[in-house]
Amino acid sequence: MPEALLVIDMLNDFVLPDAPLEVPNTRKIVAAIRRRIDLARAKGCPVIYVCDAHLPDDPEFTRINWPPHAIRGSAGAQVITELAPAGTDPVVEKTGYSGFHQTGMEGLLQALRVDRLILTGCVTNICVLYTAYDAVSRGYEVTVPADCVAALADDDGKFALKQMEEVLGVEVLRP
Repeated sequence: MPEALLVIDMLNDFVLPDAPLEVPNTRKIVAAIRRRIDLARAKGCPVIYVCDAHLPDDPEFTRINWPPHAIRGSAGAQVITELAPAGTDPVVEKTGYSGFHQTGMEGLLQALRVDRLILTGCVTNICVLYTAYDAVSRGYEVTVPADCVAALADDDGKFALKQMEEVLGVEVLRP
């Protein structure tokens, strides 16, 4: 069963200290994601980067009251150096929470003949959860290694992992 590793929103504007939408727990998962990337590449599995890429006036900033973040083309919208894509890794830009919503993700996965996804990154209860939902609803098998996802608050992350496991049928790997 061909699989792909998705690295979701491990961007400067979420990971770096004092970033506009800093998720401090992301810094705790970098090494585990790096190991997953190295393992995927060793097995010949695609590594796909799913990245927020907003316009400066994106309605999300006012509707949800998020600070402006991951502005397309800015340094903040770049994947952190420790996890940077290799030259051949696909990068899927998104403007919403799901890596599937109004992106080319599904076509990319079909072209790669992938039917199993491993989701990593942030935020567990937002972009990871909504990407997991959309993947499951499209028939993909989904695995989420708990040591490779981070939430803004621990309780929110635990809730999201429970929802993914018990409601969506996602395989959650716990260390």
